[in-house]
This record gives sequence, structure tokens and C-alpha cells, in this order.
Amino acid sequence: MELNAPQRIAKLAPLSDVFHKIDALASPVKPRVCALHEALGFVLAADIALSDAHPPKAMALHDGFALRAEEIADAGPYAPVAVKAKWVEAGEPMPADADAVLPPDAMNENNEVTAPVGAGEGVWHAGADGRAGDLLAQAGERLRATDIAALSALGVQSVSVRAPKILIVQAKGKAEDPGVSLIARMASASGGEAEVAKSLDAAFAEQNADAVIAIGGSGAGKSDASVTTLAKKGRVEIHGVGLRPGETAALGVAQKRPVLIVPGRLDAALSAFSVLGLRLIAKLTGRARYVSQTPVTLSRKVTSLVGVGEFVPLARTGKNEAEPLATGAIPLSSLARTDGWLLVPAESEGYPAGTIVDMRLFP
Repeated sequence: MELNAPQRIAKLAPLSDVFHKIDALASPVKPRVCALHEALGFVLAADIALSDAHPPKAMALHDGFALRAEEIADAGPYAPVAVKAKWVEAGEPMPADADAVLPPDAMNENNEVTAPVGAGEGVWHAGADGRAGDLLAQAGERLRATDIAALSALGVQSVSVRAPKILIVQAKGKAEDPGVSLIARMASASGGEAEVAKSLDAAFAEQNADAVIAIGGSGAGKSDASVTTLAKKGRVEIHGVGLRPGETAALGVAQKRPVLIVPGRLDAALSAFSVLGLRLIAKLTGRARYVSQTPVTLSRKVTSLVGVGEFVPLARTGKNEAEPLATGAIPLSSLARTDGWLLVPAESEGYPAGTIVDMRLFP
């Protein structure tokens, strides 16, 4: 691109070419070790295996009386059995001579057992949570709250993660821009550490960021200059993408960091970030499966423009059914209703009603 040339799109790059370019420009960032309680939402850089069997000894699964089951095998309400038993709380180690935990209501006021219990009942055996060497979590997985809780209970204290720093910037300096807030939240929910930059120049000049995502200024308007600014600060690889909405998106490099520029209009920004930005962050985090999806049946047909990929918002209308809300420019009222999205390939004219498709979910 000539540095003083106006922003014009010569042709739309096919999505497959854009995906290949993203994969070439972005690679997993350097891992770092952090405390487990600080790792929520980050992507693991290394597998986590259990170092020792857990629990190391048998534990009581619930409150009750610890005893040997064979001693009360014949106990009943009309034939109570007197037996020595030790009271245990849930989570306490089992006495060495006990193999079962009797429920409290199976012992009468005379300390006699009125119901039998089988060996192993009420007991959480040694190694029941996991054996030494068991794989707990794999590299490339994003840590959820449930993962943090389970790993903590198993004694894991620190983890190796990849958490790329993603600079988000509103190219035209608009305050309180909803696109910036949306993309920053989605970037964080995808495993990145999102930070909002003050200006486009500052974002492109930043050396400590792993990627820059700019919102707005990608079109041919008189005030649009995001792409020409990128050309001055780095280089432009692609300007114009075969994606609707989101045709004016651009991709390039500044300070050896990948830069994604998405259109300023909210629907186009969401489309371009969902299709391109999530892939970019996935490459930086080393995450393979980065878009969750679920099969749904279309309640009505989708008509798509051949030659470009189509981002179609979907709204659930039943347990396994979804309604396409719009194609092309998407009304804000439709965005407010969307539960997920569908990407129609460039070679497709769309889908008839009743087609089963994969609805992709937002992070």
C-alpha cells in the first residue's frame, strides 16, 4: 500500500487466505507460571498430571459411625447388634480397622445397630479422586472456575499458562464505544489479557503487546485512516475480507505483532472479531478448540451471497431449533437477541429450513 494513498479495497481476500495469514503471523506466546487462583480464564501451556494418589488414604464420604461391615451383617430393627464404632465426619480419614460408614439413623439410643451396611459403603477409597500420573488437564485448555476448584482440591498450586496481552483501541477515539467494550470482554473470555489503548498510534507503537485489535477506521470514508496508519507504522498484509458483514477488515503487522482492524459498525465488528479475532487469539494462546458449537435445526431458510462468507446471528426458538435473525447488515435489535452464530461458506447460497447446522457460541 502506498503510504499516502487513500484507503481503497482492490479485492476481497477469501476467508481461507485470511485464515492462513493469521496462522502465519501469530504463534503461541511464551508461557509463564502463575498461582492457580490467578489463572482463571487463561490457557494452559503444559499438561497437568496428578503427582500422588488422592486421597492418599480412605476417607469418610459422609458423617456416621466407622465400623467393619461384617460385624453387623445380620443387624435389623428386631435384632439390633451391639458393636464398637467410631464417629467420623465427612472427609476424615477412616480408622484402620473400619471398612464402612454407618448412617447416624442406623444406630439406636442404646448404641445398637439396627440395619446392616455393606463393605465400602460411605467410604471414599484411597486414589478414588485420581491415581499418581493421571492427566488432570491438557495444554491448550482454558481454565474454568470448576477446573480451578478441582485442581486446588487435588493440591495443584501453580500452573504454566499462555495469556497474551491484547491491546484494544477505538481508531477514531470515540469514548465509551460499545465495540471496544464488547471485544475487550470477548478477548478476555478467550484467554487473553485485554487492555484498552489510548490511541491508534500508541497501540501500533506498543512493544509489550502480543497483538493489537483496532475498531473502526477501516473503510473508505474521509476520516478513515486505520489502514494507512498501519502502513506507516508497520505493514498491511490484507485489506478487504470476503466476509459479510465485515468486508473492510484488515490484517497486518506492527512492532512484529499481528494487528487486526475490524469495522466500526457494531455488527461488522462482532462478525470480524468472531470469525478472525477469535482465531488470532487462539493461535497466541495455543488453544486448538476455541469456538464451542452445538447442532441446531434452522427454523427458516438462510439466503447467502455466493462469493463471501456470511456471518448469520441465530436465536434459539426451541431445545434444538434456532432462527436466523438477519443476513448482510444486522439490526441492533437482532444482535440483542442472538444466542450464537453461523458461518455460511463463500461457495454456499445458504440453507433451507430444516437443515441441521452447527451454531457457534460466543465466548
